[in-house]
Amino acid sequence: MTLHIYNTLTRTKEPFQPIDPDRVTMYVCGPTVYDYIHIGNARPAIFFDVVRRYLETLDYEVNYIVNFTDVDDKLIRKAAELGSTVPEVADRFIQAFYEDNDGLGIRRASNNPRVTDNMEEIIAFISELVESGKAYESGGDVYFRTREFAKYGQISRQNVDELQLGIRIEVDERKEDAADFVLWKAAKPGEISWASPWGEGRPGWHIECSAMSRKYLGETIDIHGGGQDLQFPHHECEAAQSESVTGKPLANVWMHNGYINIDNEKMSKSLGNGVTVQQLRKQYNPGALRYFMLSTHYRNPLNFSAEAMEQAEKSVSRIENAVANVRHALASLKADSMQEDPNEAIQAKVVSILETFDAKMQDDFNTADAITAVFEWASEANSYLQQSDALAAGDLEALLDAFEAMNGVLGLVLDKDEELLDEEIERLIQERNDARKAKNWARADEIRDLLTEQGIVLEDTPQGVRWRRK
Repeated sequence: MTLHIYNTLTRTKEPFQPIDPDRVTMYVCGPTVYDYIHIGNARPAIFFDVVRRYLETLDYEVNYIVNFTDVDDKLIRKAAELGSTVPEVADRFIQAFYEDNDGLGIRRASNNPRVTDNMEEIIAFISELVESGKAYESGGDVYFRTREFAKYGQISRQNVDELQLGIRIEVDERKEDAADFVLWKAAKPGEISWASPWGEGRPGWHIECSAMSRKYLGETIDIHGGGQDLQFPHHECEAAQSESVTGKPLANVWMHNGYINIDNEKMSKSLGNGVTVQQLRKQYNPGALRYFMLSTHYRNPLNFSAEAMEQAEKSVSRIENAVANVRHALASLKADSMQEDPNEAIQAKVVSILETFDAKMQDDFNTADAITAVFEWASEANSYLQQSDALAAGDLEALLDAFEAMNGVLGLVLDKDEELLDEEIERLIQERNDARKAKNWARADEIRDLLTEQGIVLEDTPQGVRWRRK
């Protein structure tokens, strides 16, 4: 099998061939850190986390960069609103970003460069564009000459002659052409700023990613990703800037995830229907949030609703229970000297499930169908466990290894403290078992009630009693 990825640039699925056969360079546009991240930010964060994980299973070393935009108009306004400074606001919400991402099982990027830490490289990049005639200074601002880049519109399929009428084109009399975009903004009185050849100011939004991608990954990278909303203007402008300087493609593969709607309406500030990840983490199992994001193909739109999340929670709970049952059965079996020989049928089925999972992931990271393979695993595991008198440690270990391989990519069942055995809970369960054997039903019920009050659920299985936290 060969990994195929849908390239937004060519609008086709292409076999993936990294520049270096052993390493992959991947840049995904990160958040503007002026507030808590919302569900729209979470979709690319989760999906590209899965892309990175899967590439690593293919034995690639992945250099994964997610930037922080830590200075722009939104941060300046937020700082004024809070009576704070731009760096303080950025620090606060970068920390919140890490907490939210960690809570969703998203592995940290190889590097999270901040705009303010890379100002020298950004200014140098703009200078190269000015010196080559691709950009010009006007009133302390610097603009990119969009028409100088013949391929502008290649990613989003936009026509530069139509852009002047677009609502996302900033009208400014200082521009030579309405389609030109800003690279450097002159500072207004009292604003945070940096010295440059064009006066005090700060970068425009698009230039930061071009400069940091080149600094941390090189002139041409393997994969550039982000939300569909970034195709135009952000990624279009990035490509134009970078290719104008290097004469090379910024990225060989462009990947974009689809939009998220809230109860079938577009998420927007005007509607007030945005949902933060911080809120969602309090309401739902983080694994269920990952399940929800991955249960639809990444290029398709996704509709968030309470009903969808309830279904996601039930689905993840089913998977979690199957895993816990297999682990419990294996632990019980190892304590018993009587073990059956491995079951060839279950061993073959495990191999088949893993092959299906890989085939779906190799087809443009089709996580929705890959999850189907996980459910097939759960069904097989539960069916096998019904053979309580013919279980083999080798079969159970094969089942667990297969699950860990799939879960290591999707991250549907996250590591939790409750998976670790608690001596006190184990002691109480043993005491309850002893009470039941002695037909001391009152004490057995008392212990069950005590554990229930502590959020501990007891489940009777063919392999004995196991417990889990709610």
